Amino acid sequence: MIILISFVLNTGVVGLTTALKLQEQGGYRVTIIAETLPSDPKNIRYTSPWAGAHHLDMDTFKVMWDLSAPGGGAEGCFLRLNQTEYYREEYTQPDPLEVMPDAKYISKDALIPGAAYGITFTTLTIDTPKYLNYLLSRFLASGGSITRGIVQHINQVIEGGATALSGGGPSHVDAVVVCTGLGARMLGGVEDKAMYPIRGQTVLLKAPWVKYGRTMVERDGLRTYTIPRRCGDVIVGGTIDKDDWYPTPRPEITKDILNRVLTLCPELAPPEIRAAREPKVEDLLPLILEEGCGLRPARAGGVRIEVEWFEDVRGKREVPVVHNYGHGGFGYQSSIGSAAVALDLLEAAFKEERQVLL
Repeated sequence: MIILISFVLNTGVVGLTTALKLQEQGGYRVTIIAETLPSDPKNIRYTSPWAGAHHLDMDTFKVMWDLSAPGGGAEGCFLRLNQTEYYREEYTQPDPLEVMPDAKYISKDALIPGAAYGITFTTLTIDTPKYLNYLLSRFLASGGSITRGIVQHINQVIEGGATALSGGGPSHVDAVVVCTGLGARMLGGVEDKAMYPIRGQTVLLKAPWVKYGRTMVERDGLRTYTIPRRCGDVIVGGTIDKDDWYPTPRPEITKDILNRVLTLCPELAPPEIRAAREPKVEDLLPLILEEGCGLRPARAGGVRIEVEWFEDVRGKREVPVVHNYGHGGFGYQSSIGSAAVALDLLEAAFKEERQVLL
């Protein structure tokens, strides 16, 4: 049986990864429906291109480590590097980062000022715009299709398919997978009011001499970080502002971020400046390529990955809808694992007998 899976609205990292999983492992024919594509200019409605991102989750790390292998097709999307995590408070539990390659606790006398403890390990960072385009290219090369469109209600897809959105006649749909992120809050038929934004603001610097990552975890959970990319750019941040929908970078936050990251990593300043004197925030200003912000798609109660059945009145049948959204700031870390769960749920749904509507 050929299955047409429609992804509504979103080509974020969760949607693209799930599309690939269903297509390459499940053998399904997949259509993605999206308002914005990875190659489009960045905007506040599409969060994935704004992300850092450095990878700290072991399961997805193993897959991405293979993708980042020298000479591989996705090598240019990743930078393998040493990562150091500092914490303002002493950690009382075994650190989950102990399982990362080359993990080692930092001795007390080697900690930076203000840190209660720290750990170093080997990981990788992701050039997120490149990685999204890699996923999309791989999806298209293996037979997937894209329809650009805005879905106001999920029944538009269930009853009409992708062709109806583009002005054609209705087409058959066997299932729908909703990877809409924050859009799940507004999507008719879903309207998940548990969804809310966590606004994150960052600054992108050109600092190719920085080839290692650092993070300081504050007592309130705020993280100050440097995330180098293979191309020589370094993303620095960040913020965790819940229920903040403001769509453009705030200058005062940019200044605060630069102050924090310069304390954490004075090596961000050009080498010739550091050789002559102590660096200042003003030394980072000429390095700025971009100030950005994105709305992380958080959800009260956690990620929603489950099946819901919708009526297709026109076809007199029920259609399985797999929800896979609400990953907050962990979309890249959880994208591969949640895609596998979505595939399992879909295949279980197809085995379930549902009464035909009369």
